[in-house]
Amino acid sequence: MQVLIIEDEKRAAQRLVNLIAETDNTIKILDILQSVEESVNWFSENKQPDLIFLDIHLSDGLSFNIFNKVNISSPIIFTTAYDEYSLKAFELNSIDYLLKPVDKVKLERSLEKWKNFSRPSEDQNQELKILLETIKSKNKIYKTRFLISKSDSFIIVNTNEIAYFYSEEKLTFLKTHTNVRHVLDESLDTISESLDPSKFFRINRQIIISINAIKSIHNYFNYKLKLDITPPKENINSVISRLKVSEFKEWIRNG
Repeated sequence: MQVLIIEDEKRAAQRLVNLIAETDNTIKILDILQSVEESVNWFSENKQPDLIFLDIHLSDGLSFNIFNKVNISSPIIFTTAYDEYSLKAFELNSIDYLLKPVDKVKLERSLEKWKNFSRPSEDQNQELKILLETIKSKNKIYKTRFLISKSDSFIIVNTNEIAYFYSEEKLTFLKTHTNVRHVLDESLDTISESLDPSKFFRINRQIIISINAIKSIHNYFNYKLKLDITPPKENINSVISRLKVSEFKEWIRNG
């Protein structure tokens, strides 16, 4: 049995690999992919795996965007941080899911369900697109403030004060519209899932930007886009990859 893992958090991916090995040592891990772009390329060059473990949020966008580029017929087990109530839609489509951090007992149940699972219908891609809309439309309470530790005290930064979040030298920072920088103890992945998607957009692996921090948008090499952001910062990657351009434009139009 051959399994593909699509997961951009290295520790989460490794935990999943270890748990699969402990649960069923006959399962072969074909590859671990970290992005929509990498996944599209992989499926264009390889046969369908027996099973896919698929995270919803990847480094360059929602994993559902993969299905806009390639046809996938393999059964899927989602690995996600969404709460169980939000994921009732997965059951309606006969797709299983695991909440992070992945639990070994639940993994065993998912694998057992997979072994008894009939091949998905030709309508799977359409079902997944419908599922994405269900998740997007689900009411969710988003973070409105961050508690920042400062020496022996704390300060509160409201999200409407934040221009962007970024990673640098293995640390995560937020920059306010008044050009004040704070260190955070959360990863960009975690922060991304807690923010209102109508106000913030993760343009690449390094930065999550507020709509109010975009000064101008320029066409860039190979159909990419490049942003001028405010307040400006040296050595920050403000380029939007070609595969994320459509999603970014839709965010600008519909926000």
